Amino acid sequence: MSELSNLHPSVGAVHKKKRVGRGESSGWGKTSGVGGKGQTARQGKGKPGIGFEGGQMPLHRRLPKRGFFSRNRIEYAIVNVGEFSGFAAGTVVDLDYLRSRGMVKKGLDFLKVLAEGELSTKLVVRAHKFSEAAVKKITEAGGQVELVEI
Repeated sequence: MSELSNLHPSVGAVHKKKRVGRGESSGWGKTSGVGGKGQTARQGKGKPGIGFEGGQMPLHRRLPKRGFFSRNRIEYAIVNVGEFSGFAAGTVVDLDYLRSRGMVKKGLDFLKVLAEGELSTKLVVRAHKFSEAAVKKITEAGGQVELVEI
């Protein structure tokens, strides 16, 4: 029976440490299993970084920079008026409602309504932005347009 006072690892579980660089006859002498000299023989420095071209100016630095990405950009979930055609009359259509129906993907926190398609149902539409034509179509169908503050 094993007790804390007489615990030991099972047979074959513990191996001797491989001692490299102890002469040719050991089988791990001379280059000690590392290969040649220079960069690849250094510990942790075997491979240069991705895109390294042997000292030549890397491609990603030779090409000019292009474009700009604003950190303050507001990305809108865009929905057309025609997509509201199957909704029941009097429904309040907002970002949460559209997200629950799977019409707006996660991560988009603002809604913009555009005018493509036809609308005949009376709805209350709450969004952060509307196109002029979308406002016209919603009001002509008897609905209401409510602008939500950003």
